[in-house]
Parts: sequence; structure tokens; C-alpha cells
Amino acid sequence: MKRIYENILKTSENRLTPRSYYIPDGKSQYILLNGIWDFAYYKRDLDVPEKIEFSDKIKVPSCWQNEGYENPNYANVNYPFPVDPPFVPDENSCGVYNRVFDIDDLWGRVYFVFEGVSSCGFLYINGKYVGFTQGSHLQAEFDITDFVKKGQNTVTVKVLKWCVGSYLEDQDEFRCNGIFRDVYILQRPIDHIRDIEIIPNDKYFDIKLDGEANIEIYDGDELLYSATSKDRVVYKPDNPILWNAEKPYLYTVKIEKNGEIISLKCGLRDIKISDSYALLINGQSVKLHGVNHHETHPKNGWYQSDEELKKDLLIMKELNINCIRTSHYPPTPKFMNMCDELGFYVVLETDIETHGFLRRYPNVEYAFDVESPDWPCSNPEWEYEHIERMQRALEPFKNNVSIFMWSTGNESGHGINHKKMIDWIKSRDSSRLIHAEDASRKGEIHNADVYSRMYIPLSSLKEIAENDEIDMPVFLCEYSHAMGNGPGDVWDYNKLFYKYDKLIGGCIWEWSDHTVIIDGVQKYGGDFDGELTNDDNFCCDGMVFSDRSLKAGSLEVKAAYQPITTDFSDGTLTITNRFDFTNLNECTLVLSSEIDGKVIHQKKLSLDLAPHKETKVLIDKENIKCRYGAFLNVSLVKNGCVIASTQHKLDCEFIKQENKEKFKEFTEDSERIYINGDNFNYVFSKIYGGFESIKINGKEQISAVPIISSRRAYTDNEKYMRNYWNNINIWQGENIDKQFSKIYNVNVNDGNIIVEGSLAGVSRLPYFRYTISYSISKGGEISVSLKGKIRQDTIWLPRLGFEFVLPNISNKFMYFGSGPYESYCDMCHASKVGLYESTTDNEYVNYIRPQEHGNHIKTKFVKIGDLEFKTDEEFEFSALNYGIEALEMATHTDELVKDGYVHLRIDYKNSGMGSNSCGPALAECYRLSEKDISFDFSILPINL
Repeated sequence: MKRIYENILKTSENRLTPRSYYIPDGKSQYILLNGIWDFAYYKRDLDVPEKIEFSDKIKVPSCWQNEGYENPNYANVNYPFPVDPPFVPDENSCGVYNRVFDIDDLWGRVYFVFEGVSSCGFLYINGKYVGFTQGSHLQAEFDITDFVKKGQNTVTVKVLKWCVGSYLEDQDEFRCNGIFRDVYILQRPIDHIRDIEIIPNDKYFDIKLDGEANIEIYDGDELLYSATSKDRVVYKPDNPILWNAEKPYLYTVKIEKNGEIISLKCGLRDIKISDSYALLINGQSVKLHGVNHHETHPKNGWYQSDEELKKDLLIMKELNINCIRTSHYPPTPKFMNMCDELGFYVVLETDIETHGFLRRYPNVEYAFDVESPDWPCSNPEWEYEHIERMQRALEPFKNNVSIFMWSTGNESGHGINHKKMIDWIKSRDSSRLIHAEDASRKGEIHNADVYSRMYIPLSSLKEIAENDEIDMPVFLCEYSHAMGNGPGDVWDYNKLFYKYDKLIGGCIWEWSDHTVIIDGVQKYGGDFDGELTNDDNFCCDGMVFSDRSLKAGSLEVKAAYQPITTDFSDGTLTITNRFDFTNLNECTLVLSSEIDGKVIHQKKLSLDLAPHKETKVLIDKENIKCRYGAFLNVSLVKNGCVIASTQHKLDCEFIKQENKEKFKEFTEDSERIYINGDNFNYVFSKIYGGFESIKINGKEQISAVPIISSRRAYTDNEKYMRNYWNNINIWQGENIDKQFSKIYNVNVNDGNIIVEGSLAGVSRLPYFRYTISYSISKGGEISVSLKGKIRQDTIWLPRLGFEFVLPNISNKFMYFGSGPYESYCDMCHASKVGLYESTTDNEYVNYIRPQEHGNHIKTKFVKIGDLEFKTDEEFEFSALNYGIEALEMATHTDELVKDGYVHLRIDYKNSGMGSNSCGPALAECYRLSEKDISFDFSILPINL
């Protein structure tokens, strides 16, 4: 038996047609119904009204999975129910909400508004059925004038977990249900204005109304225009100030009728595509520094308060983000008004994703089979719902100046229904661009306005940029997957964006980690009873953590998106202004020269540099002597905040270290070599090929024999390296996580301890054969020289270096290297080389699934405990409270337990982070793939 909510041809009843979003003022009444409601939860659908005992209470807005009714469930591609459209399971959870509200006086028309209810809602007023709605993230309005009475009234809402519309809402997120956005009542004059259209342009206000009203236009407090109009007003201000994301200038339009006042913040701006397919905003070429934004909260699910939404946007501003794709549904309306006011270019996407149609049968190729009528985008019965969902996305937000592109949905194929959606958009609003990523995926010439792709490798993106047959802007709606420790490729993508006009930019996936906090621990897919399908921790893919705290990847994005670039050569600093509408004279440029981590010169400049222009600044040349390095640090400061920074090496004469006399008075037995000097005592193991004791002034400095290894705790971006991918188990192919170290020979030769050894995974040939020479000076300095060869057919390695286990008294350290944030060869632009102090606690990064972290590149020395590790070249290091095994085995942060030691790595090299959890494979230039290894460093006692 098909029920009403299983009929794709009838997805609402008595719901009003969509209109522009506003909250009226003046002679109108706004009754916000947010708060505590009576609640009853049932395992299956029931008829309402029937006698219901509301024994529970629930917050509104909220999601009932976050309020103790059902366990959370995270799914990405697969539907959490059988793919049998239009039907949904008979066991279909039902939440019934109830509360009273008062209307002191009835004098106008009364409306009930849902801004978000999942998956469908049935509305009853005073026990009488009003209507129902589907489209979880789409506003729904009902006229309840004939159902309310003066005084106390009762509203009852029945919400079902699933409906036929759920097939169009297969977004990558925790699946939630309930009244999760604002819900309110409006009482308005009998004869009121309903819809207002002020679609932005760059010349005049074109205001269309569905009735006669008084119209006023303000520039701040200044009244520019006042008139009474029947249905349309066209007004051109003198010298209009145009809106853009850097300078989001807004006018105020007030519409008054019968005492009701509707105030709208409106902007003027223009969108065009150049002959070279660049995106032009007000005639200026603009690059989109974007991010995909879900509405997500670790305690409240899909509900974010106004303050939390604004906090998201303010942090985005700090990170130089100028573009947002509302993935994969329209946001709560206030969010769009904030985007207008704060300044963002918005891709507004409608509430459509049908990704789960990919995975109905085993052994079926991952493809969007849009020719099949099983796919909603190609099924004629689903045409009306596709078009209506686009209407319900466009109409409320058509006046928002920040929207420059409409999107027909995400990962849903591109069939005839999408094409008809696009035809409707073009007939309704031709001023904005249209995005349909799956049209480009299909590889055909389509009727969207941009060529859009996801996670395309840089080499392929370059080919697209140079392909003349692609005669439209190229927009990466998702790229540089920000999961776990990463992303490591965003810098290179943005270099390419600026190289080609056609590459207009893109949006990183995604803004924030999705988690559910249980007993203080962040949980993800698979952590909850009853999850019939889940996608593990793939929801932990945010540029920021779920509490909106930043990580090194967040700051890497800020650096990639920053509004200046600099180049330094032969004493000349070249500065390029990447702002689109801002002169650098609105900022302060700070130049700072550092030698060995100490500032020796600093000056501040105000540069009159127009957008997209460059200038040169001469830097005084000096004869600089240094031990570790000299650098020119460049910072751009606006309103007291550093919005951009770069660093360049300065020419420097390095102070050479004196050659130290060798210590040669070794004693040895069958298993050990003993080195006893003034206030130092070392014991070297012939069995394990390393020092088993390093004592300084009688105090032991190590807790285990150091080892050579190539393993690191897997990152989220390395999941394809540990699982079968294209039938190749890459790192497990070498079994480096089950490493054997073989020592063939240990000899003393002319004051050097020579070790010959190899590394091999279980069941495999050795992948690294090496020789290490240890030379000890009379002062106790240990010089280490590693030479080796990696087997020719060995795949690239995650890292290669030495692991030291130190007593926990060594948890404080100083280093000269890249800091203060963790850094890797492809994720290092937010960190600067300098002199830093830290602790092992400070080095810990709270990744939701523990993984490799804490690395620092370009290091010259580390001083920890009574030891200094230094080099004349560079090495990489990390100092953590946890070893590789502990990080590898833990699946959640509460499973990490400090073992009482400091785990120090002194590494020849680490491979980059990339973004291969979903993005392209790590670029070859960031892989440790060389075969000939040469690595030298020294260990010095520092308290003698």
C-alpha cells in the first residue's frame, strides 16, 4: 500500500508557493516557537490526531538522534534503507511534537513556517489537519488563518524519519530527523505584500512586488528614494557603490503596506564571464577561494544557532576564504543574510543528492547510470519534484547579492530532469551562473555555465585548462579533501588557478568535522548500535575541528588563499596584490629580518598598490654570519590581524664548527662497545646496531636502543596505501608495519663504529640496505652518517629515519626549524623557519582518529633533555608522548594512553600529506621515492 508520503507526485499538501525570505516588522506579529515542546516517539508511523500521551520533552530546534531517541547513523553513499523507490520501510520512526501558543488578537492572516523539518512534517492546528511538506532543508509555509482562534492554540507536528523525498537527500552526513531549524508563526495584515524580487545587477534597483506598497531606499541613514508603486520600481542611484566579497556594501530597501514593514539589505553587483572564461565580478577577474559548508554541530546535529553560524563565517574570513558552496542544500535563511553582510561569493545548492543509486548490486562499476529510469534524474515521474526543489531553493534567496551561482544538486547524475531544472533557472534568473557538476562528469556539452569537477589531479586540471574545447570557466566544486592531517595539496591547486584565467577556483571539502560527542569523546560512523550501513570516520573531513578550533591544515588553507604573493631575488622583494578590490594601502606590510631566530631589523610599510598589481621593494644587503639561518619574514596586517605571511632565505655566511678530535679509546666484548669519556658513558649494542645507553653526568638519556624505520601511523589520507586499491596493496605490499631489522656486521674502524644492516617487512625481501658510521668526539659528540639504497622496485616510503625513546623528563625542547605548527613537505606554508620552544603536550594534535602528526621540516637542531640533535643540512623531527604503534592502534582519542616516554624521531625525510582520503594520489614530488640515501646528523651532550 502506497502511503501519501511515498507518492513522488504529491510531496506536499496545502503548502504555499515559495516566496522571498524576510521577517516582517511594523504591524505584524512574529511568534517564534523555538523552545521546549511536548514529544512522543514511536517506532512506526501512526495517525494524528489520536490520543497521544506526551510524556517526554524535546528542544526545538534539534535532531531527535541527538536528544536520546535512536542512535546516530553516519552514511555517505549508501541509503540507510532499501533502494526501492518510492517506498520506504514500514518500520518508519515517527516523532510527534506538541505545544501551545497564544494569539492575543486575531486581526490578519496567520501563517505557520518551517525552515527545516526532516524528512517530512504533517501539521495540525487545534487538532485539525492543515497540510504536510517534504524537502528537509527547504522552507515550508502554511496559511493557518482558518485554523487558529483568539487566545490559546495548540500546534501538533508529526515528523517521519523517511519519505519518498529521502531518496533525493542522500547527503554525506549524519542522518538526522526532527524540527531542526527555526519554526514560527506570522500574523500579517489581510492585504499584505507576499513576494518581493530585487535580483541584483550593477546599475539600478529593479524592485518587483505582488501589490501596491510604499517603497524607500536608504544608503545608511540617508533616504535616497521614496515612492508608492503598484508592482515595480526602477531606481538608479548616483554613483552606486557595488557589492563584492571584500567590500560588501549594502543598501536598505523598506517596503510598507498597511502598517507592515519589510526591510531588506540589498546590494548592486555584476557577474560576467570574460572572453578567456575568467569569472568577472563588477568587471574584475576574481578567483574563488572556497569551502563546502554543512550545517553541523557535535552536540546538536544539523542545528546551529545564529551565533554559531556567524562564528563559522568569521573564522572563514580569518582564513581568507571568499566563497562558500552550501553543500548540499540551501542553508538556514539567516546564514545567507550573513553572507551578504560579511562578504562571500555563494554557490547555492538545492536539496538534491541521489548518490546511493550507485551501490545497489555487488560488482557493479562505480558509475552514474543516468540512462536508467531507476535514477530519479531520468525518471519522468520525478521531474516535477526536481524542478520544484530548485524553485524552493531559488525563490527565497533570489535577492541575496552574495549568490553568484545556482547549483542543481550533488552527485545525482545528470538526466533530463536536471536539464529541465536548468531551463527553468535560466527562464527565472538569467543574471547568475548555473552549476551542475554531474553534467561535466558525464562528459557531454551541457546547458550549465561552468565546467565542474571533483578531486581532479593537478596534471589533469592543467590539461583541462589548456583544452580549447572546454569553452567555459572551470570550477572545482570539491577539491583538496581536508580529512585528518591535511590537506597537503591546496597550495599547488591555487598556484594553478592563478596561472590560467579559465580556472576560476573551487571549494575545499569541507568546512568542519562531523562528530557526535559521547562522554566527551568524538564519535563517528560505526560507533553506534543499529547502524546497518556506515562510512566509518569519513565524516571527520573538516578544514577545522568540530569545535571550530584550527589545525595546521586550516592555516595551510589560509596561506594558500592569502591576498599577496612575494618573490625575493638579488636583494629585491617583489610583492603582488592578489586582492580583487582592495588597495594594499589599507594594510600594513611588516618586513622582519631574523638571524638564528632573533629579529635584527624590522620596518613597516604602507604600499599604494592597486589590486592585481605588483611592486618592488629593495632590501638592504648585509654581510650576515649565522649558525642556523637568516630569513626575511613578510607579513601583511589588517585591523591588527596578520592576513598573509611569507618567508625568504637571506644570503648568509655560515659559521663553521671546529673539527673535533675523535675518541678512539673504545673497549668491547662480544655484544657491546663501551665509550667512557669525561662525564659521558655510552654503550653500543653489537646485536641491535645502536646505542643502548647514553649517560651524561651519570644521567641516562635514552630508554631503548634507537632504531631505523620507515613506518609512521597511517593518516586518513593514506587509507588507499593500506587497503587494496586497483588490486595493489601498496605499503602492505612491503609489510613495513611488520618490520624486521637485520644487523649483519658491527665493526670498529679507525675510531668509527660501522654498522651494516637492512630493513624488511615480514615475508618480503629487504627494501633498504644501509651502512651507518658512528664517530664519537672526545667531548662526547656522536656523528651519525647513514648511507643506503632502497630496493629499485620498492614503492615510495612514508618516511625514513631514526626513532629514539627518551625518558619523560625530556618533555620540554627547543628547536630551530619550521614551526610553530606541524609541517610536512607539502603542508608547510603556514609555518616559518625560526627558533621555537615547545613541549610534547603542545605537539599533540587532537585528530578524531589518532594518526601521524607533529612533524617539523627544515630543522637544524633540536635540544631535548641533555642532548642536542643537529645537522649542517636539514632534517625533520617530531617529539610526542605516543609511539607509532599507539597512534596506529587507537581508533578514538580516549584510547591513547601515555606510556611515560618521549618518542623522538630524527628523520631523513617524510612524505607529504596530500588529500587522498578522497582527493587525488599524493603528487610524486612529495613522495619519498629516491633510491640513494645519504643522511648525516650529530648528537651532542649539552650539559657538560
